[in-house]
This record gives sequence, C-alpha cells and structure tokens, in this order.
Amino acid sequence: MAVTTDPIARAVEIALAEDVGTGDVTTEATVPADAVGTAEILVKEPGVVCGLGVAESVFRALDEDIGFERLVEDGATVGDVPAAVATVSGLERAILTGERVALNFLGRLSGIATLTRTHVDAVAGTRADVLDTRKTTPGLRALEKYAVACGGGKNHRFGLDDAVLVKDNHLRAAGSVAQAVAAVRALTELPVEIECESLDQVGEALAAGVEAILLDNMALDELRSAVALTDGRARLEASGGITLENIRAVAETGVDEISVGALTHSARSLDVSLELT
Repeated sequence: MAVTTDPIARAVEIALAEDVGTGDVTTEATVPADAVGTAEILVKEPGVVCGLGVAESVFRALDEDIGFERLVEDGATVGDVPAAVATVSGLERAILTGERVALNFLGRLSGIATLTRTHVDAVAGTRADVLDTRKTTPGLRALEKYAVACGGGKNHRFGLDDAVLVKDNHLRAAGSVAQAVAAVRALTELPVEIECESLDQVGEALAAGVEAILLDNMALDELRSAVALTDGRARLEASGGITLENIRAVAETGVDEISVGALTHSARSLDVSLELT
C-alpha cells in the first residue's frame, strides 16, 4: 500500500501544531537562530524500521532546506543496536523543534511494523495472510496501515466505502444472511464478506454466494469444519481472540486470512532517539 503525501502532510501539521503551539520557547532561548548542525536518528532496540518519510516531512515542515539522509529504507530490519537509520542536517532550531514529533511517528510506526513482522513470521509456511483492521488511531489510519504493510502484513479494507463487510448488527437489522446479501447486491457490485458466528451461518453465506466469510471467534475445530464445508468456494478470514501464541494454530486450520486488531491498537512504540553530532 503506497501512502500519498496528503495523509502525511495532514498528520504532520496536526502533530506540530499540538507540540509546538505558538513557538518552541526552550529552543529559541538556547539555540542561536543561525546555528547549523547534524543529528543522527537512532533505533535502540531490534525491530522493523518504518516512518522515515514521515520523520523527514516533520523536519521539512520546519525548514524546507533541511538535509535528510536515509541510511536504511522503511521495512528494513535492524538487529545490531543502537543503529543509525538517518541523519538530519541544517538549522539546529528546526532539528530540535521537530525532534519529538518526528520520533513519535517513527517509534509508533516502527512498533506496528515490528509487531506485524512477528505475527507474519509466526504463520510462515502456511497459506494464511496476516491482515490489519480498522482499529487504528483516529487520523493516522493511512500511516498505520502502511506500517502493517512494511511489516509484511496485508491491508484489510481502508474504510466503510471501499469494501463490504456485513457484521452481526447488520444481520440483525436486515433479518437474515440471505436478506442482507440481497440488499447489498442491489446497491453495489463490491465483493461481499459476511461475518459468521456458527457453521449454520457459514452454510447460509455459501448458499447466498458471498465472496468471503469472516469466521468470528470460532474454536479451532470449528475453523477446520468451516474450511472443509467451504471447500474453496469463498475466501475465509479468521478473526477474534487472535494472539501471537495461537495464530500459528489458527493458520494451520487452512483459513486464507487472519485479521489481528492488536497490530495497530496494541503495538508498543520502538525505542528511538535523536542525537546532535
């Protein structure tokens, strides 16, 4: 998934407005206006780097002439730490004022990419892809889904307008699986995915000809039965209660995809820092 400059620019503008306010009092008091220097951005624990482009955008928003050199690319794994991943050169006021916002983005996105990579590695050799969800930080969805992709995961729907996922409350409102599918087909040509909580519902979804089925909080034996019942007629996504400890067992049931909300809602930021040299 490619991230355009628009979501980056919006996120950076909001973050700088929040952090800088009417001015960086400390930096303006201690750093001469014409002082120039160079700083290294360091990753201080093993993980997957993500967010260098966002960090660069932070500094360029404060000084369009800032120099920013990437020493690795997003998606790279660093193991020998601390590791320098970028250098920033230019006005020291811009470097120090942008430091925290740039590091917040880099640490957050690298943490998501790192957590995603651990889940992807856990299912290696199976047919299952690891997906993200819409459980993202408001306003940062594009960036966080980009981080999932950098970690080797795949992006589920971006929002409510680009894919159909009929969930339990939609089914209650529509009356039945068949009625819900018919109503969706009358409105859009998008592929239809139905959330199913039982094998009976899986059978109803297959009879309605849906393209995908979300198997919600099913036990391993139920997942295996759903795979056998479906027999390739629809894409199967396991969801609910997925952890790093059980994701391998879920993948080995034969499902096509496993969605993990924790990739974005529970990722811990990677430890990163900036040091003037």
